[in-house]
Amino acid sequence: MYVKIVYLKAVKKGGYPLRPGVQGFYITCDGGRERQASQEAVNVIDSFYDELVQGTGSSLGHGELSEEPTNKKIVFTYSDSSSSDDDDGGEGDEDKGNDENQTKEETSKIEKNQEKTDEEIGSLKNGGSGPENKDNISADEQIQGDADKKEELETTHEQKDSEAREPPAKKQCVEREAPKTGNIGVGKTEEKSVDKLIEAELAELGDKSKRRFNYLDSGCNGVVFVQMRKKDGDPNPKEIIQHMMSSLASTKRHVSRFILRVLPIEVTCYASEEEIGRAIKPLVEQYLPAETDTPKKFAVLYEARANTGINKMKIIDTVAKSVPSPHKVDLSNPEISIVVQIVKTVCLLGVVEKYKELSKYNLRQLTSKN
Repeated sequence: MYVKIVYLKAVKKGGYPLRPGVQGFYITCDGGRERQASQEAVNVIDSFYDELVQGTGSSLGHGELSEEPTNKKIVFTYSDSSSSDDDDGGEGDEDKGNDENQTKEETSKIEKNQEKTDEEIGSLKNGGSGPENKDNISADEQIQGDADKKEELETTHEQKDSEAREPPAKKQCVEREAPKTGNIGVGKTEEKSVDKLIEAELAELGDKSKRRFNYLDSGCNGVVFVQMRKKDGDPNPKEIIQHMMSSLASTKRHVSRFILRVLPIEVTCYASEEEIGRAIKPLVEQYLPAETDTPKKFAVLYEARANTGINKMKIIDTVAKSVPSPHKVDLSNPEISIVVQIVKTVCLLGVVEKYKELSKYNLRQLTSKN
């Protein structure tokens, strides 16, 4: 009896698959370079995103600065500030002189009283009788009180001299967090730890669910999809890619080795006529509204990969009929192009401008100097 042993190889799982309900960027590359192209695309798109946000929101962050005036005095080389400094110094010296004179007078009075008291003590020791005190206080107690008063005046004088000589200590500037609401003592603040901030940022970068850009597995050779998790106030994929193409067209700067074409995708759905007809309506209302004073010329950019069961002309007619009448079709020189990319069973929809003028959004052709 023979037994046949079959060895099963473990299937290597790829990234998260492309699915309906996401938005991001459709990217083409050379076959076999999908991994390198996806990593490169995330870095390139992220850099242009930061450039766009910083350029349009350069005034952000100024409102967070404290409006309290600083104690630092700025003196310009061309300004005449000697008179004010001299006035301040004169007043300080005058006040200091008055305090010293007053203290000297009080000290001299105490010394005279001390001499007088010493004489009275000497006369008492010699058998004489000293003068009577109205409050019936003994000579020793009076001597002790005068000595204490003298010591107190000398201490006050030393404190004033030290305050006049030493400048006020500078407070260390420490970034603090506002105290949270609750039973917290007044004046207690929690200092930010740099290590904790770095750990929190690394944890956020390590968690793929919190990244702004990450790539999805398209399931086709030469196709990469980068998903964008758009937050409130972030530019949409169209604005990012439009800024990227305009910048590269003017600078001719090479930013990639593996990326070929980059198209913004704002809506994804299943590849069927009914789903595409419903998904395209929000884009048409946003970029090609029915009520407008400036009608535009448009075209439909259709391409399908790994899907032969869908009719190309039916999809194009469905998209074209969803555009209202003021706008017209112009295949030779369109102002707006509606992107329809079908990848297996998923349809990707987006809008681009100046498609032919920007080398059909091909980075290699756009940045070539020929």
